[in-house]
Amino acid sequence: MHALRKNRPLRRVVLASASTVSAVVLLLSLKPHSSPGLALGASAQGSGGGASAPAASGGSSTAGSSSASGSSSTSGGAPAAKGAATTVTGETAQTRWGPVQVRVTVKDGRLTEVTAVRYPTENPRDQEINSYALPQLRREALAAQSARIDMVSGATYTSTGYRQSLQSALDRVHG
Repeated sequence: MHALRKNRPLRRVVLASASTVSAVVLLLSLKPHSSPGLALGASAQGSGGGASAPAASGGSSTAGSSSASGSSSTSGGAPAAKGAATTVTGETAQTRWGPVQVRVTVKDGRLTEVTAVRYPTENPRDQEINSYALPQLRREALAAQSARIDMVSGATYTSTGYRQSLQSALDRVHG
């Protein structure tokens, strides 16, 4: 009987360890819930949350093609005079989760502003992803002064669409 008493504490230790590990794994796998109002953040201000964009996403899209027709607008119509800012909207890039469209402002040959005009907002997960991805993509674009920016982890489709629309807007500015 003495041997059985020694096994019981070992069983308790194993069960306690397994329970602790399971509890930690479950706790770490929980995702925090954020309300849609907080998830949009500053990136949606002035863009109407991506619902009212100046361009239609006409054209067909397939799995192989990820851009459709968009619209462009410049602040002066013709090429801007030196010192004047030019604002151009890139083409709408169709992604798996929805359209992405970017508007850029260029002054004296430098990228001064980048705004996401359209982006996926249909569900809380889209809003959560875009609340951190869009500001990071904006910072990257302004720092790089081009569309050669890093992808945001967890926002691959949005990052790809953002880069495509940004490149089309920059192409329109430069000719």
